[in-house]
Amino acid sequence: MPLLLAVSMVVGILIGTFYTNHFSGNKLGIINTSSNKLNALLRIVNDQYVDTVNMANLVEEAMPQILAELDPHSSYIPAKDLEAVTSDLRGSFSGIGVQFTIQDDTIHINNVIPGGPSEKVGLLAGDRIVEVDDSAFVGKIVTNNEAMRRLKGPKNSEVKLGIMRPGEKEILHFTIVRGDIPVKSIDAAYMITDKFGYIKVNKFGETTYPELLAALAKLATSSCKGLIVDLRGNTGGYMTAAIQMVNEFLPNKRLIVYTEGRKSPRENYMSNGTGSSQKMPLVILTDEGSASASEIFAGAIQDNDRGTIVGRRSFGKGLVQQPIEFSDGSAIRLTIARYYTPSGRCIQKPYSKGNDAEYEMDLITRYEHGEFFSADSIKQNKNEVYHTSLGRTVYGGGGIMPDIFVPQDTIGITSYYRMAATRGLLPRFALDYTDKNRTKMQEYDNADALVKFLQKQNLIEKFAQYAESRGLKRRNNLIAKSRTLLNEVLIGNVVYDMLGIESYIEYLNKSDVTVQKALQVLEKGEAFPKAPQQEEE
Repeated sequence: MPLLLAVSMVVGILIGTFYTNHFSGNKLGIINTSSNKLNALLRIVNDQYVDTVNMANLVEEAMPQILAELDPHSSYIPAKDLEAVTSDLRGSFSGIGVQFTIQDDTIHINNVIPGGPSEKVGLLAGDRIVEVDDSAFVGKIVTNNEAMRRLKGPKNSEVKLGIMRPGEKEILHFTIVRGDIPVKSIDAAYMITDKFGYIKVNKFGETTYPELLAALAKLATSSCKGLIVDLRGNTGGYMTAAIQMVNEFLPNKRLIVYTEGRKSPRENYMSNGTGSSQKMPLVILTDEGSASASEIFAGAIQDNDRGTIVGRRSFGKGLVQQPIEFSDGSAIRLTIARYYTPSGRCIQKPYSKGNDAEYEMDLITRYEHGEFFSADSIKQNKNEVYHTSLGRTVYGGGGIMPDIFVPQDTIGITSYYRMAATRGLLPRFALDYTDKNRTKMQEYDNADALVKFLQKQNLIEKFAQYAESRGLKRRNNLIAKSRTLLNEVLIGNVVYDMLGIESYIEYLNKSDVTVQKALQVLEKGEAFPKAPQQEEE
């Protein structure tokens, strides 16, 4: 099937957490068929129960429980949550255009989005929001959900903010007209060496494919000779986006993925040969946080022997959800099919119906079994053996296994570091330090210059004092063991606060063992897998 036709067939099917199709509730017979037993039960309760019953609340409670009996990914989304769920992958939302963190029960603005509503009225990084619409907004009421609820709103609507700004004694007042705020799918796209490019994809949304094309074009101007696509921690999104993106790297008439279910006949999604990077050496990074659409992408590359997968075993989600929205604004996502990689494997990990707790414990179980640290600890399903186009052995039933395993880096992780990380002290210190030194650090407009400055500031000692003042006992021996890691994390967080996520990723990648392994693969010219016979010669 041509790619464009295949993509059009995928509309309404997604992998991940996005719900867009609109159907009225009467599409589901289980709700509206008069002879239905469940419907009859609700009617009897409403007519005959001893006390007055809020039937709407009863249905709201019943919906998720019913779907929980099916599989781990069929779920119910209340009307109040649907907008928040959908906006992330839609590529934009209506808001004021700031990135913020909550510290000491106050909203701290980390970054003001260029060209956004807040920049237009003069908000600055380092500002603190203390009033919203003429009401105080500090203290225990300040949560991430409540902040988003108050700051987001319909396009062209107004919100009044009271701002405390370092160096100012009085509260500053601004009226902001909300506008469309882009939600980027690609966090970073840059030349990681003079020959090779790097792209970090955080989700598969409506704008991901256009963002990828722009990133590839940008790298092409720098004569990119090989590419790393980082899907670590990418939990998925639209199947459509994954198919479009894989098509950029595959020759014509290659199977990308197919779906099949009890009521959904098999649908093949093929490449169309129009991709811009069909011969580009390619390395894909995955870990246990790479799921669904990420696994479609990685599986298609692996099964077609188009590139090398580096990292750790992916999550293992091979179920396809159909979004169905009801007239009251609520929705369900119902599993209607499984997806299969080109070799025919379904990478869905095992689950028991109605036992989500065990399913959700899977990653912890993997960790405890040592899988994050040794490839030998990974349990392969010997009953699900498949082969790539060159005849390499791959396995189904539990995620995408990397071609090259890289263990989780634990160097420097001590009990002191764990406690500091668990309490959120590292980013909180970084933000506090940034606020106090923002004017000085604004002299440095690139990560290398800023890092050189920060390396001279004895951040570890400053952090140890800060952490001790907040109840974390000073342990000099453990601090010494964690010194390199602490320094890296502290500097990284300040770089993020000052220069944004791309500079942050660029800084961390210099010491990221998985990224360095990927670069070795590219340097050695080993990105294209070889047939088993060739590997033995």
